[in-house]
Amino acid sequence: MAITAAAVKELREMTGAGMMDCKKALTATDGDMEKAVEFLREKGLAAAAKKAGRIAAEGLVTAKLDGKKAVMVEVNSETDFVAKNAEFQEYVAAVADQIMNSGAATVEALLAEPWALDPSLTVEQELSEKIARIGEKLSIRRFAKIETSGAVVAYIHGGGRIGVLVEADTDKAEDPQVLEALKNVAMQIAALRPQFTTRADVPGDFIEKETEILRAQIMNDPKEAAKPEKVIEGMIKGRIAKELKEFCLTEQIYVKAEDGKQTVGQYLEQVSKAAGAALTLKNFVRFETGEGIEKRQDDFAAEVAKQMGM
Repeated sequence: MAITAAAVKELREMTGAGMMDCKKALTATDGDMEKAVEFLREKGLAAAAKKAGRIAAEGLVTAKLDGKKAVMVEVNSETDFVAKNAEFQEYVAAVADQIMNSGAATVEALLAEPWALDPSLTVEQELSEKIARIGEKLSIRRFAKIETSGAVVAYIHGGGRIGVLVEADTDKAEDPQVLEALKNVAMQIAALRPQFTTRADVPGDFIEKETEILRAQIMNDPKEAAKPEKVIEGMIKGRIAKELKEFCLTEQIYVKAEDGKQTVGQYLEQVSKAAGAALTLKNFVRFETGEGIEKRQDDFAAEVAKQMGM
């Protein structure tokens, strides 16, 4: 299978690995991007797995709160210029309002609904008219809704580049200390990208996959591969434990911790005692604009092709 410069560029941006290593990985995996990422990780060539899927596109994330209900939506545009346009921003806010009052669970269902501001049109038809008016391709990419008996907060970072919703079970949903703590946690999520709320939320297949990758990394290092099996197993368990502290929100070091050791879970326990409130993190949603979408960069692709002799 022919490996294109665009594919090499995408893999390079996802992993931080060198161009020739990316080409080798794609060749070895017949162009399968996901397998190529795993190939680079196993060889120890990927800069960091958490960079995967962070290729930028343009657009805006916004959120709406209404008591114990919250929504967040990502709407994409082709350029940052449009994303900063007042008309586009007003449209995204209207889409969030639409979702707040909608029973739709998917983007497809949302698009089929009557547009609240003009019921003679569907949401999809209004989107088409907005595309014609603005002159760029726009898309309602994804949304999330949370309705809770506890508390929910929203946080938008970077003018709409990142959005976070955090839900917690609590008996004092309007307590200022509780809400401030959840907003601080939302900021932590925006900055450090946890994948799970607690260790109990980590699926078994995630552990299995990480174990396979770590074992392959060790086997590809002659010095480490020569160690006794018992030692290798201990190394794998240690590295898995370290990863879980990074990926699980409650086990991450709280970024505002004065001692640099307090975890998010310990911080919330502290707030719970101070407020005299039950407080348990239940769920979070994090959107980053353009996450996983390849941004068109024709000049860079050409540069890659030139360097690789394609």
